[in-house]
Amino acid sequence: MIPNITRGAKMTGLVSYLAGPGRSNEHENPHIVAGHDSVILTAPTGELSHAEAIELAHEIDTARVVFGTEVSYTNRRRMNAAIEDGTPRSVALADATSDRNVWHCSLSLNPDEGELSDEKWGAIAADFMREMGFDDPESPRPSARWVAIRHGKTTAGGDHIHIAASAVREDGTKVDTFNDFTRAQAACNTLERTHGLVVLTSRENERGTRGTKPAEAARATRVGAPETSRALLERTVRACATASKTEAEFVRRLRGQKVLLRPRYDTGTTGTVIGYSVATTLTATERAAGTKPVWYGGGRLAKDLTLPRLRDEWDTTGTAPQDAAAEWSAARRGAAVTITTGRERMALDPELVARAAEDISKWNTYLMSIPVGDTAQWARAAGRTAGVFAAWSARTEPTPGPLAKAAAALSRSAQIPAHQRITPDPERRHAGGAALIVLQAALATHGGAAANALLLRQMMRTMEAFADAERVAGHAHQAHTLTLVRERELTMLRDRLLVRVGTDDAHPDRAPTQPTGSAAGEIATGSAAQGARGTSIEDLPAEERDELLATLERDKALAVDERRMRRGLAGDGAHGANPTSPERDRDWNGPGR
Repeated sequence: MIPNITRGAKMTGLVSYLAGPGRSNEHENPHIVAGHDSVILTAPTGELSHAEAIELAHEIDTARVVFGTEVSYTNRRRMNAAIEDGTPRSVALADATSDRNVWHCSLSLNPDEGELSDEKWGAIAADFMREMGFDDPESPRPSARWVAIRHGKTTAGGDHIHIAASAVREDGTKVDTFNDFTRAQAACNTLERTHGLVVLTSRENERGTRGTKPAEAARATRVGAPETSRALLERTVRACATASKTEAEFVRRLRGQKVLLRPRYDTGTTGTVIGYSVATTLTATERAAGTKPVWYGGGRLAKDLTLPRLRDEWDTTGTAPQDAAAEWSAARRGAAVTITTGRERMALDPELVARAAEDISKWNTYLMSIPVGDTAQWARAAGRTAGVFAAWSARTEPTPGPLAKAAAALSRSAQIPAHQRITPDPERRHAGGAALIVLQAALATHGGAAANALLLRQMMRTMEAFADAERVAGHAHQAHTLTLVRERELTMLRDRLLVRVGTDDAHPDRAPTQPTGSAAGEIATGSAAQGARGTSIEDLPAEERDELLATLERDKALAVDERRMRRGLAGDGAHGANPTSPERDRDWNGPGR
């Protein structure tokens, strides 16, 4: 069960929204399932009307109005960011402080858990508010008024409730909401066991990832983006970090991806970089409206993307530290990148994709050597492997597809507390070479599908290894997630690649097919490198070729069907139809509206 806490100033606004149709008419039958005794005493039954919602909000807000209690909240992150930008501290403090007498928390289940009854949700809500200190019958402190409203499933399909509470107790004193995010996670862990819900072992092991905030989802919808800025930035940073050999190269790669980047310097210095923040470039409409970029520190993207963690994987010998400092300074000043001979500028031969498959094969051998109980080493390997998927996605998926999903799933296995991190032995294997190849190799005009199919086959074996490791470690939910991504997303992608291998093998002299449907999961194999020859199926080692051909033979019927559909000869009489893309399961990104 995932909690998501927000604060506000207008109780009537929150309750009327929860009882209303929602932003996309997704709310169904909004009704009360639990609440404070004083609220329930006069609360309406059945579906809430707008008038009833307003009256309900006034009832919850009674103590604050009677006693005139003011509840303010300072967003420290916003204040510190403003100070870093040069805003005077007093001004930054005032701008980051606002009225926050309304406490709102949603409790959401994974879609796989199904639905609970109103009675069960009511019991969970009451126990949760007791654990959070708002309404504890055994406490000498007066309680604070609250109500739990249920209005259908989240946009991702998960059952959930919303709790609207006053931050003012019945005697006019304020509820202590300090560290409520952490306390809410602990409360959910307790209630998962008490009420027989799925226990999130990632929370117990401090391996969880951040859920999507409503504001992030709203911005993505507003600009027509297929995902949130944070999801895009995490994948981009991970891809660039994994493909880079040095910190300076990492900075240049990010800037080359049009990512806004700024360093965080140690206190009192302008040369010692201890962190970084990234943001997506604003659209023309946002710039015209005066919108400011939303910055994310590395640790807000993922625990393993902090600068100290990333530095563990890079070469720091020779002039590397000085080179990095110069690149950070250029990024801060917005100066143009002047290095034109870096690794990120190399155009790699498409034949190297087969080399990437060999590298991942060796990587899989390395994974087999990691002890099952070595959580830190498995987490480090998961982060590096996620980087390869992220780099491949950045190169071939115009919108997030199977490769992006694989990167996201594996990145969850990389989240461990900072004190558990390990410093990689220089002799340990890295996946950076494969990430570099898939991020930069020119796309082959012929035969590229064969090499990509081989690489994907090795990456699927990698996913299987991580799923097995998570299962043995007792992380059943994460193991299930990795298995689903492998069996659904990557298997479908593999089948599409094998169709391309069969088509290229049958028509070796035919002009290359331009990539279509990358967003639906096809890896592009087309026109970026005109005249270059990729790795054809005949160029592969005998063992690899035989295995690939055997797989291709099993999928011959699929290949025939797809070719017939392209020629307009399918049984339904459609002309020029393309094979339909499989509906992809939506990732569950935490509580919805």
